[in-house]
Amino acid sequence: MDINGMKQKKTISAPIYVVSCGEGITGEQMVESALVQFPQNEVTVIKVPHMRNEDQIEKVVANASTAGGMIVHTLIDPALRRAVTQLGQQRGVVTIDLMGPILSRLTDSIGQEPICQPGLYRQIHQVDLDQVAAIEFSIAHDDGMNPHGLSQAEIVLVGVSRAGKTPLSMYLAVLGWKVANVPLVMGIPLPEELFQIDRSRVIALNINTDQLLAHRRMRQRRMGNLGNSSYNCRNKIYEEVEYARKLFRQKGFHRIEVTNKPIETSADEIIELITRKFKDKGHKR
Repeated sequence: MDINGMKQKKTISAPIYVVSCGEGITGEQMVESALVQFPQNEVTVIKVPHMRNEDQIEKVVANASTAGGMIVHTLIDPALRRAVTQLGQQRGVVTIDLMGPILSRLTDSIGQEPICQPGLYRQIHQVDLDQVAAIEFSIAHDDGMNPHGLSQAEIVLVGVSRAGKTPLSMYLAVLGWKVANVPLVMGIPLPEELFQIDRSRVIALNINTDQLLAHRRMRQRRMGNLGNSSYNCRNKIYEEVEYARKLFRQKGFHRIEVTNKPIETSADEIIELITRKFKDKGHKR
């Protein structure tokens, strides 16, 4: 039915070839966005990415000519844009250039020539996508949540309550690292998944008794709870700190001291440790 309730016949149209120097995602999205305005037509969209030379262009133009289709392209290379236009005219194939007019206008407006590097937009913005993925991962694996996902973490932080695991995790995530953090509580065993991953990715946070006591009392004040408990008892905190240090040594976790350190300094130290061990992650520094 159309918008007036009248029945319309569906028609099968010739294919549209989306041609690009890169992945062709932008051109494909543009074509699909236009096609939704024609709900009664069934048009096949054929994506043809990674065009690098005129032989490839000639082949896709020939295919479009045989199928009676049209070509929509986002070619960056001026020579390839000229080739698709000329070959399209020769074979009677309609070609629509989505990129050329924009580049031409920008060249006049900015006063600079485009560098014409295919896939550059996605290369640049992939960094943003990695950052978003890292933040989402770190939120999902904060404070011991989803321990089954520890194997996917690039960094796993372990420490007692208020040692700074969460803010440090979030800071590292903003830099693009997938970080999980696991709380250490006396009397409660650490998740078994923690011992199934590469120990080199596990970073234990050491903090001294006085600073940990200060952090916990500050948290209680913010929550309006000023009562005494083992959570803010100096002797109990000392036992926790010593228990944590002993366990970290026993399990062979690499330890960093976070007492009186800003997050940035601790993060730099962790990144240095990880990139030294896993060379392929050095680009995130």
